Amino acid sequence: MADLSGRTVLVVEDETLVAMLVEDTLLDAGARVIGPASSVAQALDLVERERPDVAVLDMNLAGETSEPVADLLTRRGVPFVVASGYGASGIPARYAGVPVLAKPYAPEELTAVLSRL
Repeated sequence: MADLSGRTVLVVEDETLVAMLVEDTLLDAGARVIGPASSVAQALDLVERERPDVAVLDMNLAGETSEPVADLLTRRGVPFVVASGYGASGIPARYAGVPVLAKPYAPEELTAVLSRL
């Protein structure tokens, strides 16, 4: 598993079990976790209060799109990975260059992608 020591990672995920697994994976890799945020409003609030180094972003949060979060992260220069059950097909064209992890993914895949951002 990639070492994420010293990195602060924002987690935006509405599925509680998935959020807990992501958080555990990141903590095991040495990261400090902001969140997990389960809504767009909560995620935007967290980003306003603290700048993460990187983020893990689920694009579909209980029926609402997390594009406003992606837009804010982009404006702030914070790289992110999209974790999606829809794979790359569910990602808006303006984020074509953003890494996508298709759910379900292995913890090692997540830490490897984040270590490259």
